[in-house]
Amino acid sequence: MTAAMLTTMVLCFALSMSVAVSIGLASVLGIQASNASMLIAVKEMFGSINKFPLAAIPFFILAGNLMETGGISRRLVEFAKSIVGGVQGGLPITCVLTCMIFAAVSGSSVATTFAIGAILIPALIKHGYPVSYAAALQATSAELGVIIPPSIPMILYGVSAEVSIGELFIAGFGPGLLIGVALMVFVWAWCKWKGWGKNDGEGRLPFGRALLQAGWALMMPVIILGGIYGGVFTPTEASAVAVFYALVVGMLVYREIGVKDLGAILRKSAISSAVIMFIIANAGLFAFLITRAGVPDAIGRWLEAVLQSPALFLLGVNAALFVIGMFIETSAAIIVLAPILAPVAQHFGIDPVHFGLIMVVNLALGMITPPFGVNLFAACTVARISLDRMISQLVPFVLVVLACLMVVTYVPALSLGLRDLVYAR
Repeated sequence: MTAAMLTTMVLCFALSMSVAVSIGLASVLGIQASNASMLIAVKEMFGSINKFPLAAIPFFILAGNLMETGGISRRLVEFAKSIVGGVQGGLPITCVLTCMIFAAVSGSSVATTFAIGAILIPALIKHGYPVSYAAALQATSAELGVIIPPSIPMILYGVSAEVSIGELFIAGFGPGLLIGVALMVFVWAWCKWKGWGKNDGEGRLPFGRALLQAGWALMMPVIILGGIYGGVFTPTEASAVAVFYALVVGMLVYREIGVKDLGAILRKSAISSAVIMFIIANAGLFAFLITRAGVPDAIGRWLEAVLQSPALFLLGVNAALFVIGMFIETSAAIIVLAPILAPVAQHFGIDPVHFGLIMVVNLALGMITPPFGVNLFAACTVARISLDRMISQLVPFVLVVLACLMVVTYVPALSLGLRDLVYAR
């Protein structure tokens, strides 16, 4: 049964069928091969999405779209530019810093790519940066949207591996800040070397004025994250608060969202949410079938025999996840692999929260690696260039994030230090 399912899934991928449909067809074939009732499919698919924490996904997607339309993202860009825009390479640094701030609410890298890229990619091109560099920078910076909490992939890992989402969120700050700072240092050094960005300070607002304009926008992550860790509301409830806040600020304070805009915003958010939920439903059925077939136990025994130390296990998992992330969408990969790999990681004595961060950071790389990197397609759409033109500019960014991944992997305190401080055991 398992061989037939995996063969079917790989064949569907080769035929360029969507991830959700490929996983669903493989699962249906597996049920037929085992002579089980097809009612299992309905039961498991419904059970996969009938989980309260998953309600956060459509709310965070809607909040991100409201921020984009309501002028919040533009004011965050102006604020970040007022801080770092005065140095050489200040505009690329502004891109990274803005994505870090925007990530603290949106939870989605694609939403971050469109919301920030629509403003900064044209600005970068206007200041003389190559369009391919601008697109590669935006795609990579937007990856922070799934690493800095709140994060949709972290919610999915928490549900799949039965790990506290609050602990995952607090643990994500260390890796997120590491990658953000590493990218800012890299783009500054790269611009120095290339001689780019000597006039990036032109047109930036004074810090006080930018802070005043972005005050309402900057309060959003403070309210959301402060409410979660202050015990006021859960991460799922925080997503609804984010929508309400973005709606009030966009309609009543900045007045850039009209009643006529709500239909398009809701439609866009509903489509994005439906795509993710369809993947979750099919991946949940697939995970149930391979678990019942004993695949996780078999993989665990094999890994234990081949990789006889935690360090080797993490190296092997990172290599496998890096390749998998190139071909399978992040959400689907987490839902399928987390129930399999998390118990094996615990067998090696690896904290499940730490392992969750490793999975999220690694699979997030798949968003900026060909051939199926969703951030790449989003950045190409905004920049109006083909994917092949980005590759040469993209390689250094991927190497920087890979170096950070190794630090996250082998320095657990980076992820767990703040978690242990907040969730004293």
